[in-house]
Amino acid sequence: MNLPETIYAHARALPTDLQRETLDFIAWLERRYAVQRPASGGMATDAFIQRFAGSIGDDFPDDIGDSGLAGDLPRDALE
Repeated sequence: MNLPETIYAHARALPTDLQRETLDFIAWLERRYAVQRPASGGMATDAFIQRFAGSIGDDFPDDIGDSGLAGDLPRDALE
């Protein structure tokens, strides 16, 4: 078990009021040491592409909506 998992296991065992106090302490540590919390859910798409692909090219589609997703999936099982 790594350190975050150990902390999580200990926090889960605490009653709700102490869990809140623990969260307040973590927030205080973040402010004291100017720690930037990650955005909820992880890295933003643009930041992800910048980090792993180097940049977003001119041909990167920025107009894809939910309606266009999964439209190219095969409809029949492969034999």
